[in-house]
Amino acid sequence: MNLATLKAFKPSEYEDAADGYRGTGDMASAAKDTVDNQICAGMRNRLEGKAAAAALRELQKLSKNFHYAQTECGLVSTALNGFAFDMAAAKRKLDTAIEDAHADGCKVNPDGSVTYPAGAKPGDEKIADGGTVTGSAGGSPTSDGLERQAVNIHPNPNYGKALGYANRIADALKEATDADTKWAPKLRALKADDDLTVSKHDWADAQSDMGGVREAGKNYLDSLPEPPKDGSPKDNASWWKGLSPEEQSAYLATEPAAVGALDGLHAEVRDEANRMVLAEARGVAQIEYDTWLRKNPEPPRQTDYINPMTGTIMKGVKVDSVAWKKWEEARKSAHKSIDGMDAIQTRFDQTGTKRLPEAYLLGFSTEGDGRAILANGNPDTADHQAVYVPGTEAELGNFEGNINRSVNVWRTADDNADGESVSTISWLGYDAPDSVYKDAPFEHYAYDGAPALNRFLDGLETSHTGDTAPHRTVIGHSYGTTLVGAAAQTGDLNADDVVLAGSPGVKVSSAEEMDVPKGHVWNAEAEGDVVPDLGRYGHGGDGFRIPSDEQFGANQMTTDTEGHSGYWDEGSDSLKNQALVVAGKGEDVALKPPPNPLTSEEVLRSK
Repeated sequence: MNLATLKAFKPSEYEDAADGYRGTGDMASAAKDTVDNQICAGMRNRLEGKAAAAALRELQKLSKNFHYAQTECGLVSTALNGFAFDMAAAKRKLDTAIEDAHADGCKVNPDGSVTYPAGAKPGDEKIADGGTVTGSAGGSPTSDGLERQAVNIHPNPNYGKALGYANRIADALKEATDADTKWAPKLRALKADDDLTVSKHDWADAQSDMGGVREAGKNYLDSLPEPPKDGSPKDNASWWKGLSPEEQSAYLATEPAAVGALDGLHAEVRDEANRMVLAEARGVAQIEYDTWLRKNPEPPRQTDYINPMTGTIMKGVKVDSVAWKKWEEARKSAHKSIDGMDAIQTRFDQTGTKRLPEAYLLGFSTEGDGRAILANGNPDTADHQAVYVPGTEAELGNFEGNINRSVNVWRTADDNADGESVSTISWLGYDAPDSVYKDAPFEHYAYDGAPALNRFLDGLETSHTGDTAPHRTVIGHSYGTTLVGAAAQTGDLNADDVVLAGSPGVKVSSAEEMDVPKGHVWNAEAEGDVVPDLGRYGHGGDGFRIPSDEQFGANQMTTDTEGHSGYWDEGSDSLKNQALVVAGKGEDVALKPPPNPLTSEEVLRSK
């Protein structure tokens, strides 16, 4: 880059262009939300049939186009601001060097060289002629030493000054050239295929683009206010509120996973960030799965059945081969994260079905077994919030079941809320035990996850925008009840009610220690649910207190479901009792009658 180009460079032109792309991205985001939450939701609520289904499919494609445009516009905006930032820094160095040279009687030439006037060193009678020097960028200890020698022996004292200015100019021009070289390919890469289909490759490229912009824009991004390290939800919210729209856009474009994980930020912000992460992760995961399929072709599924008694092949009888069974198990494992991501997208696509509100993705990660936090309805504006904590074996790959449970709670609670708003949240924000027998007996899963649950609950309070504080219920299932108990034991469980279902035990000895008002701990134990007995008879040792035991002091809700997983069956009393608690109508919950005290005769007989 030459001197004239850098002198004429106007950072504001690129910053204005960045604002334009950011505005376009905002419009794309608004259009996506309109398509998803108004047009599609209205159609699902009112229309049926093949034509309606076909129209919805096309609208969903349009929504993906808007979402992709929003994501790419955010990256373009950040890239332009990053380029302007780097060029502005180089231009400031150039302008300062030129001003200093002129003030010292030197002339800066169009090629960046510097002409200095005649002069003599103190004590010299002879005046040395002036001249012109050309600077060099960078330098090394050797070259710098040679320059110092040349300056010392040169008869004109202005030579050294001019050489310093020329070097500063060369450094500024090199910095500008490096910035242009760095940003040009990044900006060229920010373009979509010339079609109307947003493919898995497009989203994978978007993730790559994000990394490129983040790397190239390090200087610009480092200049922005950093989020508080290990900040509280209130700290996080204050930091985000203090950012300018440009700065917020830059963080959303380059660090969506970090923004989406910050408790205390509004649900709409976290949802926008996490949907970007989800879309990009889904594209990458599909490509990885397709690669796995190519490297691991499906073996023949059917093989002859051999009679174990005779050792002969039974004609006409086929069974799945051992090789295919192993392949299918490996295939399901390779596809597991995609199953969870598709379940989240399916919930997005259900908005409007039977009045179901829009969903908000409040947390998402594919690391390890995965994390996902999904809300039905906006918790920031809800009168009643419910957070469902799943138990053993919960992971991203089987998140669909946890989504459906929260949906069922929402529908039933909404039916009983007398017009007040409800938001129910599936919270897979911890590493759940993988096995009932090998992992669940250990308490560290609960204690490791408890701080995250407490931060999330505090964040719900911080981000709430209503005039009055919402009524908040925490629902734990299975090992999730153990985590809820650990959260109450080790911190401030920011809840008004706690519902425990199928609990193998919690980490406190009585309901009074659950950190909610007296009488607001509820327990459900269904017929045929063996998990409470696992805790009761030594599964977790003395540290696991069973809330279904009378001495614990919980309200024992009636159940009409069977087994460990039926508490959220549609239309059941087990579900309705939970929903009544969520809706703030605990007085209407059906409770089991207390056990009859033994008569003196029965006591003697029992001995």
